[in-house]
Amino acid sequence: MPIDGSPEDTICAIATPMGEGGIGIVRISGPEAAHIASKVVRLRSNQSLLSISSHALHVVDIFDLRYSGQSAGSLSDEPFDSTCIIDEGLVVYMKRPRSFTAEDVVEIHCHGSGVALKRVCEACVHAGARLAQPGEFTKRAFLNGRLDLSQAEAVLDTIKAKSDLGLKMAQRQLRGALGQQVGGLRHSLMALLAHVEAGIDFSEEDISFVGREELITSLHNTREQIRRMLATAETGRVLREGARVVIAGKPNVGKSSLLNTLLQENRAIVTDIPGTTRDLIEESVDWRGLRVTFVDTAGLRETCDVVEREGIKRSRLAQEESDMVLHVVDAAELAKSGGSDLTLSILAREDLVVLNKIDLVDSTSVVRLCESLSQRFHHTVVPLSVHTGEGVQELKRVIESRFWDPSLESSEGFIITNLRHRLALERAVGCLDEALVSVDGGIQPEFVAVDLRGASDALGEIVGVVTTDDILDRIFSEFCIGK
Repeated sequence: MPIDGSPEDTICAIATPMGEGGIGIVRISGPEAAHIASKVVRLRSNQSLLSISSHALHVVDIFDLRYSGQSAGSLSDEPFDSTCIIDEGLVVYMKRPRSFTAEDVVEIHCHGSGVALKRVCEACVHAGARLAQPGEFTKRAFLNGRLDLSQAEAVLDTIKAKSDLGLKMAQRQLRGALGQQVGGLRHSLMALLAHVEAGIDFSEEDISFVGREELITSLHNTREQIRRMLATAETGRVLREGARVVIAGKPNVGKSSLLNTLLQENRAIVTDIPGTTRDLIEESVDWRGLRVTFVDTAGLRETCDVVEREGIKRSRLAQEESDMVLHVVDAAELAKSGGSDLTLSILAREDLVVLNKIDLVDSTSVVRLCESLSQRFHHTVVPLSVHTGEGVQELKRVIESRFWDPSLESSEGFIITNLRHRLALERAVGCLDEALVSVDGGIQPEFVAVDLRGASDALGEIVGVVTTDDILDRIFSEFCIGK
């Protein structure tokens, strides 16, 4: 089945996940969508597909004319041999521009059999469609002005959302929150650029279209707004991808027990034998809509065991790649030794020190140990007992607070969740910084205009006003076929 072609082609693809299910959908989009679908389905009402109302479901029989003696013309009222009937189902005709792609779209709904869906799709190709490329439906929605580029990317974020909060942020972006904010900033920069360029054009007339102080103030305000957007990028990344939290420490300090407690299931083997955990154990959990993946690691110690040494190597690598490390220490052991020999490999920006087994020492010792650990390692110390459950809820609260601000959940603002958007915003800030240097240094306004246009173009890349085919191909290649 060929997939090469032009944007004017009528395309088709299976729009639902492969596998078994109650319903499966084949989507057709393009100028010949209705004509092609009419060669594949026949309405039980005997109406012509071309004459039915838009956005209404109709019961149909679905055929594959390759198995009949008939050419790929419109289905007639004559009965067919059962070998050419694929399934019975529903069809909906969504007339342009009131469709996802802003083109004529027909969706054929049949039973969710992989075999049935494949045959329906093949029948559509036989009738004149071509197979869609990954993301081609959404790409057409963008090219036809149905979505801006940030909204198109939000479609993918919605599909791949790993948590309730990630889904919520994707939906805000899909509704245009980011596009509106970026569009407003870009409009302000373009207006400022127009004044600067007008001043250049009429420099001999000694006419000033924007004062120096007004220009500096506008540049500072725009840069500050972009910086506030950038400040949400790390939270956005965690919401999009989930947080990765590594549990590290010496053998027998309670790492595996802590993992089981946080997950509320017996995921890791717990014994008194040092070195029980030799490989990474990962499991994810949803906390109030935030996806957190916990990683239990091999106990850090000197050992001659080849397998355990490989586990320790992987443990250190996992810490480097984590968003947070929970450094678990044994309160009872520290109380005996005074903690003078304790060393922690503080690697992550959001590290926590977990003082476990506080049920084995008195409360005065717990307070003293917490103060000592906090002063030595300059990180938050959370005392708890996995055995009794004391302090576990506080640990959960601290972890959540590091990754998520509850006020953002109730607000209608947006969060930068996409690396491409962050890089574009950083370029815009860089251009504005250069513009401010030029203005402060009294440099010719032509250089200021270049920097203003650079900042405007960087913002335009986010919503697709300024873009290239390479960028579009890279973005939409991440989509699944059928979306």
